Amino acid sequence: MNSGAADPKRFRLTPRCVVWDLSEVQAWLEKRRRTPVTAAKAPDVRLRRTRPVHDGPGAARPHL
Repeated sequence: MNSGAADPKRFRLTPRCVVWDLSEVQAWLEKRRRTPVTAAKAPDVRLRRTRPVHDGPGAARPHL
């Protein structure tokens, strides 16, 4: 719940204990539930620097 300005305000009880107002948290949850989640686009694995993917079934693969 620390990702932006729309998050509920937190209150410090002690240096190691943080609390939130229940009504603010419930309103925040309701707002998030109404917002549709868009699926992330799959990464292009061919652009990886480590463990590259080889094209085609006949491509040579290094032995480990």
